[in-house]
Amino acid sequence: MNAGRHKRMILFLLAGSAAVILAAAFSVLYGSTGIPANQVFGAIVYPDMENRQHIIIRELRIPRTLGCMLVGAAFSSAGAIMQGVTRNPLADSGLLGINAGASFALALCLAFLPGFGFTGVVCFSFLGAASAMVTIYGLMSLKRRKTDPVRLVLAGSAVSIFLSSLSQAVSIFYHIGYDLTFWTAGGVAGIRLHQLLLAGPVILAGLLAAAVLSGRVSMLSLGEDAARGLGLHVERSRALCLLVVLMLAGAAVALAGPVAFVGLMVPHVVRFFVGGDYRRIIPCSMVAGAFFMLAADILSRVVNAPSETPIGLVFVVIGVPFFIWTARKEERAFD
Repeated sequence: MNAGRHKRMILFLLAGSAAVILAAAFSVLYGSTGIPANQVFGAIVYPDMENRQHIIIRELRIPRTLGCMLVGAAFSSAGAIMQGVTRNPLADSGLLGINAGASFALALCLAFLPGFGFTGVVCFSFLGAASAMVTIYGLMSLKRRKTDPVRLVLAGSAVSIFLSSLSQAVSIFYHIGYDLTFWTAGGVAGIRLHQLLLAGPVILAGLLAAAVLSGRVSMLSLGEDAARGLGLHVERSRALCLLVVLMLAGAAVALAGPVAFVGLMVPHVVRFFVGGDYRRIIPCSMVAGAFFMLAADILSRVVNAPSETPIGLVFVVIGVPFFIWTARKEERAFD
């Protein structure tokens, strides 16, 4: 990394971190229930668990805010890794069937285990995401063929379509369409401290691994021949990167649902400021993703207060035009 771009990355991280702190403060201060700032401060510094307002801050708003930060950072860094590994600017974690696998597992939970608690649903959804990825790797390993990016995308798309169809069939047959749709629209309102204690370490470990592997992602983004020429073991590095994507996106989907477009948009925004080196894109995407997720959650609370708009819908409104713009830009690049 040259000095100028390194300084730009440091400035982006500092400005982004300040924006995340400010957005987190707003997230804790404002909600459907009006709570004075002095009560918010008291709930953080010297909590009284017999005070209803303190309970709301400690049990609802703080876990929700922390969950937003973790989920946003996880989706964004997973999307950046996918774009680098597959060399596809429109890629995100959904290409590995992670979202569809988690949705199918949730449909099975709602249909056959209706009494399952939220923590059990989180675990089950993560297992579903992992199973989908293992299935894709099983398809990729048929006849011992190489795990090239094009075949990876095709296998992921096929498995995603298949599992999504099964989820819809289960939802129709067992009349769970409303519950399944609400979860797949995405939302962080149900995140509690015990879910964070379960999924948080997985996400944090994945973020650390993503930062460590960022140099390998940069080499993979140059193409297999160039990466091998630089001394990289391509198959092993790609498998490690995809395992990290599973950790990040699987845990994030289990917590908040398959929030669309976060992993697609944020790396592109970051790339505009810090350039195309994934050693800069991945850590900056973590910070930017946390901010965008917090901002979208605040917007979802105020746009139709006191009711909440699913956070996934907020990203869809922004993400669809962004997706079309990105696709047209890449089309012009190939002309």
